Amino acid sequence: MDSDRTRTATETATDVVGGLYEALGRGDVAGVLARLAPEVVVDEPAPLPYGGVHQGREVFVRSVLGEMMRHAAVAITKAEVFEGPAGVVGVLTGTLTAHTTGERFALTMVEIHDVEDGLVRKIDVYTKNPHELAAFFARAEPGLAV
Repeated sequence: MDSDRTRTATETATDVVGGLYEALGRGDVAGVLARLAPEVVVDEPAPLPYGGVHQGREVFVRSVLGEMMRHAAVAITKAEVFEGPAGVVGVLTGTLTAHTTGERFALTMVEIHDVEDGLVRKIDVYTKNPHELAAFFARAEPGLAV
């Protein structure tokens, strides 16, 4: 526990978000959860099947990550993190590959994170093309990898 306190005491807000993205890229759910406040609020674009406001880290993992991964394999190819006046901004690029059809979708997301006491408290998510992404999910029925 002391090492966790030391980690959060010495990490900057950009380190916290960078660590979140590293864990996400590895598929490390425990690592993702460790970077999120218990009552984190995640606001996803409304057109998506998991769109809307989600509160709580377990809800986020189940309702957002779980729903996304039921439909497609997620590969993050680049994650950039910047600190700005609105909070920590993350730019993620990657590819979704539908489990049932093999269709690939190039994903670009911008996220604004509120970080406090070494934990992400809020994430506002913006996608470059939310309606096209929603259409991809509509075509990518849940299923096992092909």
